[in-house]
Amino acid sequence: MTDLNRTVFQKRTDRTVEEIDTLVVGAGQAGVAMSEHLTKLGVPHLVLERNRIAEAWRTGRWDSLVANGPAWHDRFPGMEFDIDPDGFPAKEQVAAYFETYARQFDAPIRTGVEVKSVVRNADRPGFTIETSEGVIQANRVVAATGPFQKPVIPAIAPKDEKLYQIHSAHYYNPQQLPEGAVLVVGAGSSGVQIADELMRAGKQVYLSVGAHDRPPRSYRNRDFCWWLGVLGLWDAEEVQPGREHVTIAVSGARGGETIDFRRLANEGMTLVGLTQAFADGKVAFQDNLVENLRLGDENYLALLDAADAYIARNGLDLPEEPEARRVYPDAECVRNPIRELDLAEAGITSIIWATGYAVDFSWLQVDAFDDKGKPRHQRGVSREPGVYFVGLPWLSRRGSSFIWGVWHDAKHVADHIATQRKYLAYRDASQHQDEAAESQTQKAASWE
Repeated sequence: MTDLNRTVFQKRTDRTVEEIDTLVVGAGQAGVAMSEHLTKLGVPHLVLERNRIAEAWRTGRWDSLVANGPAWHDRFPGMEFDIDPDGFPAKEQVAAYFETYARQFDAPIRTGVEVKSVVRNADRPGFTIETSEGVIQANRVVAATGPFQKPVIPAIAPKDEKLYQIHSAHYYNPQQLPEGAVLVVGAGSSGVQIADELMRAGKQVYLSVGAHDRPPRSYRNRDFCWWLGVLGLWDAEEVQPGREHVTIAVSGARGGETIDFRRLANEGMTLVGLTQAFADGKVAFQDNLVENLRLGDENYLALLDAADAYIARNGLDLPEEPEARRVYPDAECVRNPIRELDLAEAGITSIIWATGYAVDFSWLQVDAFDDKGKPRHQRGVSREPGVYFVGLPWLSRRGSSFIWGVWHDAKHVADHIATQRKYLAYRDASQHQDEAAESQTQKAASWE
């Protein structure tokens, strides 16, 4: 049996069957948070990670990425980043943060082990877990693999070998792209930051803009994370209908900046509407660029208005910022949106699909999902007894998939597990008598 009182960062070489009360799958921010709360509650557990701790921050992001939230906000309560609190930690710093955090409480993390399947036992409590290093029996399983499991490239992607096509998960720097212009599909945080980096590297960039929220990076000396906090928006428990997949365009790059698509267009980026279809070497775009920009501006101004009202209502002494309401003139691509583009004529040799991710729970072979494969749960407590989820968007609120939100969700799940363990540990009077009698029998036998 592995010593679970220390952090384990190496592979096992034997294939013994292990038993553990609770198995946590994944050692990113969700898994580390889950382990901390289980440790505090005295719940025996093991965390399995197929790669390294916080691997997605290491290799699933581009080289220049920094966190989208400031260091004072995007962290766990138990440890601060060793940088300026108002700064934005680089991806390597975020990964190192979680490694250091895990060591603080000797998290029982085992890396380099892949979970292949989880099946409920038919003749005894708990689950049988098949891993790349052997079999584990566990009473409970927590899926802490997060929302960024399977990069999604839509079916409309052209079957053209002459085009260099990658998902944003596999973009690292401008040097990996061939000569020529680039079409970036998707204008959330990843898409717009990658597009901006490519333009700064001298690339001609076409950015396909869909529906988005566009908060100010900061306003009146407060980061937008602070504003969403005091306005109660992080704690919103229900997503508004029709806005389930609306992305947030925000950036911590170069010390943090507000994303303004009109500014980018004036600097040389060509904006287009939502990408619709590819055929005969051409790409068609929906006629919704102007509307998408308008709705993004509406979202931006609504937050400024809410912030102004909050300042006035609470008598705060925060400097006014009229420049925040500056509107850049419409560039040609906004005045006359492109509906169709010949890829060769435009010199486009690369397409980057910043089109999000899908979850992949194929390894979790239990009755915990709806007919679309979406987990069915209440604040992370699955409808399948003994199965839990942590780290998913909107698990309990808007902030659930963010670093600090994961920590709070994990506490709720860990409390539920501890409560269930207390019920299962209950013994009635007759059981106490039987256990006492058995103890006496064993004691007498030891004297013989």
